[in-house]
Parts: sequence; structure tokens; C-alpha cells
Amino acid sequence: MSATAPHAGPSPIRRPLAAAALLTALVSLVFGLLLAGAGPASAHAALTGSDPADGAVVDTAPKEVTLSFSEAIAVGDDSIRVLDPSGKRADTDTEPKDLSEGSTVRYGVALHSGLPDGTYTVAWQAISADSHPISGAFTFSIGAPSDTTVALPSQEAGGGPVGVVYDIARYAAYGGFVLLVGGSAFVLACWRGGATALPMQRLVVRGWLTLTAATLVMLLLRNPYTGSGKFADAFDLAGLQSVLDTKPGAALVSRLLLLGAAALFIAVLFGTYARREDEREKKDLTFGLAVGGGVVATGIAATWAMSEHASTGIQANIAMPVDVLHLLAVAAWLGGLASLLVALYRTPDIGSAAVRRFSAVAFGSVVVLAATGIYQSWRQVGSWSALTGTRYGQLLILKVALIAVLLAVAWFSRRWTGRLTDSAAASEEASEEEPASESDSVSADPDPERAAQLARQRAALTATKKKRIRDADPQRSGLRRSVLAEAAVAVVLLAVTTMLTSTEPGRTEEEAAGGTPSASAPAAGGPVNLKMPFDTGGQNGKGTVRIDIEPGRTGSNDLHVWIDGSDGKPMDVPELKLALTLESKDIGPLPVVPDRLAEGHWSASAVQIPMAGDWKIDVTVRTSDIDQVTIDKNAKIG
Repeated sequence: MSATAPHAGPSPIRRPLAAAALLTALVSLVFGLLLAGAGPASAHAALTGSDPADGAVVDTAPKEVTLSFSEAIAVGDDSIRVLDPSGKRADTDTEPKDLSEGSTVRYGVALHSGLPDGTYTVAWQAISADSHPISGAFTFSIGAPSDTTVALPSQEAGGGPVGVVYDIARYAAYGGFVLLVGGSAFVLACWRGGATALPMQRLVVRGWLTLTAATLVMLLLRNPYTGSGKFADAFDLAGLQSVLDTKPGAALVSRLLLLGAAALFIAVLFGTYARREDEREKKDLTFGLAVGGGVVATGIAATWAMSEHASTGIQANIAMPVDVLHLLAVAAWLGGLASLLVALYRTPDIGSAAVRRFSAVAFGSVVVLAATGIYQSWRQVGSWSALTGTRYGQLLILKVALIAVLLAVAWFSRRWTGRLTDSAAASEEASEEEPASESDSVSADPDPERAAQLARQRAALTATKKKRIRDADPQRSGLRRSVLAEAAVAVVLLAVTTMLTSTEPGRTEEEAAGGTPSASAPAAGGPVNLKMPFDTGGQNGKGTVRIDIEPGRTGSNDLHVWIDGSDGKPMDVPELKLALTLESKDIGPLPVVPDRLAEGHWSASAVQIPMAGDWKIDVTVRTSDIDQVTIDKNAKIG
């Protein structure tokens, strides 16, 4: 039976390379956009109040400063610092006292007696119960506000280059877990012949390597990520020891130990299991691998559940096993999808039965995802207002929409699967039969080296012929295109899911916004937009400064500065500085040194504005070594 000749188009070799290049580009684009717009991870425990409150003016010096949080936190010796107007420590420099009662989480530090009047700055940093670093600062005044030399931190905990690398490792860890667990499950449950396929082996091994490397990076960077923000502290043994004593550190070490067991599982799966020919023995080994691999995969998934969202908040005892099931279902579905894509593009031997078995596995995974996802959504969001009014809720809506798109594309894949037959495989087997005389002549060749060379040539020709026949099957080509589309959506879905793990849950955000009686509610305000022309007097010294301050109220704000030249195009300058002064209260100047993001664009995050009022914003622009000018404009903030 002759096979239908393939239609004109890209060569069979180029098509898998093009598909791989497309997926690689998509992965790079998605993660690049996410990391570019993400910034530091959002706080999962939120400051709900303080005594004295942010911006308060008290008549007499308090004996202590207390801070209240929305959930449990871990604190150290310098977690809460109180600085006087000159920048000296006003607290007793001891570990914060745990003043928590019942469900109220509160910590405090004692102050020195006889503190003079003036404006005091409270800077705090801690680790939330779900492993994410949090930080902030606010001011209060004794007697009356005053000038202060304290520069409020411009970088939140978990930010900077260390935070970027740590976030990349987090994304990579989830991706490696999906490939490792999903690829192994695909071989055992859907296509046992895949154990001998080199592309499948590479997929699973690369998943293991990615997860292992990402876990090591996270373990080393954990100390600077939650503390100094300096890469050099990654090898601080004392800092590493302190990390090992924490819940996230223990989870990372446990993951590394389980990955050692996973390496043994991979060796057996693609070694002993792949070489086993007796069907009864292979069946017994399949059962053993499934049980052992399931235990290891569950343990690895539990290292996330025990240290992130599921481990804190309401119903943690139920949430952690539900989170494990959710992660395993994600891996079985998306990892299996990646395995199917590799099998369809890189191996000529996968048959329709394996594809149909994966279809059943994917359906079961979706059912588990739906059940566990509904519970997780209720637990983390809690209300319709949090679903639509918080970043976590909005990301969750995006995730649900992506799942809907993925299911729609999967429906087309199931249609192609229903049409898929193994007729092409039968054709290729018939076409591979060689005349006995040719085989005999090769085996009878007196030169062993020449015989081996001829055998390699025949194997290459046979593989090319099998690939050509597979590519000529229109049902298989349609399924490949559909699965490629599924994988593209899955990459975006996995990225959004990872973002959810580093975003403050909607329920927590709403509770923090509601505050407590001692909380200092931020003054109402709106974004501030300023436009100021300048002229330094030198060559190319004219331009315009545009400033945006959001949300334009007391507390933490994001500040963006754009400089346009006289021609209206973005203009770079050697130096740009800002300062904020509230002259009516004698507060400031508070310096702000923004970071350059792009040509003519600077930004500063977490700019603290202690109280509402008519603030003067001074901008210093230097266009050369000797040409400089300072301009100012007032803006109502809060």
C-alpha cells in the first residue's frame, strides 16, 4: 500500500524546529512582559494599623510603637526601627515584642524616655507567613512636625536585581515541575513506548534539571531576597543557616532531597523499565513506578503548599492537600500536553491509542482543577468585590478566561484525535520491508566497519521515511497544529498561575483596606500630573519635565518622570533629582532619587508621603558638567 506523498511546504525537519522556536519566543515574551511589569512581589501580610497612626501628631512621647498585621509574620532584631529627626535610633534596639491576642497580629518596640519633639520615622520589614518579604515606612510627630534627615527607603523588600532573579527562579521552578511530573506521567499512563524515545527522555530530564537549579538558586538567594538585597550575601553562611531555620528554607531543602529520589525514578524509568521486554514484568514495574513516582511528586508539590498561600489563612488544614491536588492536576495536564507536543513533532512512533489515553487523562485533570480551583478561589478571594476590585481577583479572572480558551482549543484537538488512525504506521511498516538478499548481503559483508556504516545509513533512511509518511497524514498534521496552539496558551496560563502565587490574596487585601480602629486610613486623593519647562542656559539645555505621582495620596506612591527636549523627543540628562517639601508643616525636603528606565524616563517606587497637604516638588536637572537648574511646582496630595 503506497503512502500519499506529502504536500509541498516546509521540510519535515524544519517544522519541529519552527515549532520549538515559536514556543521559545512565546515563553521569552510572556515572562519578559511579566517581569518587566511586576516589580517586587506584593505583600501577602498587610499592615492594618499602627499606634501612633501614620501622620499622627501626639502631645507627649509614647512609650512604644505598635504595628498590626492582617496575618502572621516572622520578625527579627531590626524588623521595626524608629528613627528620630536626625536619623538616630529612638527605640531600645531590641527584638520586637509579640503583642498578638487571638486573631490580632501585633508587634511593638519600646522607645527611649524623654524623646524631644519632632517628626519620627518608623521603618519595618518582616516575612509574611506565606514566605514573601514585606516592608514599609511611615512617620508620626511628637508635639509638632519638624524637618527630618531620614530618607525613606525607595525599594521595597524583595525588590531590586535580587528580587528579579528570585522571581525568574520561581517561574522556572513551576515550569520544571510541570515537565518533570507531567512528562513522567505521560510515559507511564499514556505511552509506555515513550520510555525508549530520546526526545521524551530529554524533556523529563530537562524538567528535573530546571527544577533542581531553580530550587538551589532560590535557597541561596533567600537570605538577600528577604534582607539586604545584595547578591554577595547569598554565600553568607550565617544567613543561610537562618534561612534553614525558617519554613520556606525547610521547604526548599525538602524539595532538593525529594529531587534526589526523583533522579533515581528517572534512571529506572528510562533505563530498566525501557529495556524490559517481558509484558508481565513490565506491568509490575509500571505499578511500582507509578506508586513511587506518585509519592515523590506529591512530596514535591507539598513543598509549595507548606510554604505559600495554602499554609496560612482560613482552613489551612484543608487548603494544603487541596493545593497539592491542584498542582498535580496542573502538571498532569500541561506537562502531558508538552509531552504530546514533543511526541508528535519529534518521534514517529506514537500511535492514536496513546493520544486518546492522554485525552482521558487531560479530562480527569480538568475536573480536578475545576473542583480545587473553585475552593481556592473562594478561600483567597471571598467576595465579588474582591474578585473585581483587587489585583489577585483580576488575575484570577484572566486565569479562568485562559482555561476557557485552552478548553476550546482542546475541543478541536479531540476532534482531530477522533479522526486519527494508525494507517500511516501500517503503510510505513510495509514500506520498511527490505529484500532478504539485501539484508543478507549486509550481514555477510566481511568488513565489520563497513557493515556498521551501512546499518547506520539504513537506519537514517528508515527514520526519514517514517517521518515523511507521518507528516503526510493530514489528521496527524491537524492534531499537531492544534496541540501546538494548546501549548502556546498553556505557557501563558502557567505564567499567570505563577503570578497569582506572588500576589496578595483578594480577601487579605480587602481586610487590610478595611483596617482596624488604630489604622491610619490614607487620605483621599488622586493621581498628580505636573508639567514644568526648564532651561539650564547651556547648549541643548531647554526641555520639559513631566511628573506623574500615583495614587497621589498619603503613604506609598509610585513616581514617574519624563523629560522631553525642545524638539518634543525623549531627552536624557546626566543627573535628575527630586525633593518633596510640605512647607506648612516644616516637613522636608524629602529626597527622591529615581532610577532610569529608558531614554528620557525615570521612576521611583514606594515614595512615602507622610501627610496630606500642598507639597512643593523641587526638580533639579543637570544637562552638562556646568549647566544645571532647579525648578519647582506645588501639588495638592491627599
